Amino acid sequence: MMTFGQRITYARKQIKMTQADLGKEVGTSGDIIGKYERDEIKPSIDTAAKIADALKVTLDFLVKNTEYQNIDNDALKRLKLMEKLSPEDKSHIFALMDAFFAKSKLKILMD
Repeated sequence: MMTFGQRITYARKQIKMTQADLGKEVGTSGDIIGKYERDEIKPSIDTAAKIADALKVTLDFLVKNTEYQNIDNDALKRLKLMEKLSPEDKSHIFALMDAFFAKSKLKILMD
């Protein structure tokens, strides 16, 4: 299980970003990013959210033991909106999604 700092390091290296670049992106220094990565200090929740945005990962990925690194924020917003829908409306949306997923799988198989 990775620590918060290890997750920052992992995500940063995945997109080939330096500590200095990440620091500039979130309004701090590369030295401070290094301290976060070594788990010497912890950022505020606002800074952690900025780090997640800059690294194109979810805040949940950084702070929890979740396997989901890259969840599209637009998709998350839509999922939150779906929570307010009736069960019938949700069923219709799920049917549409299933149709698109099936179409995508078929296209992959045919290529």
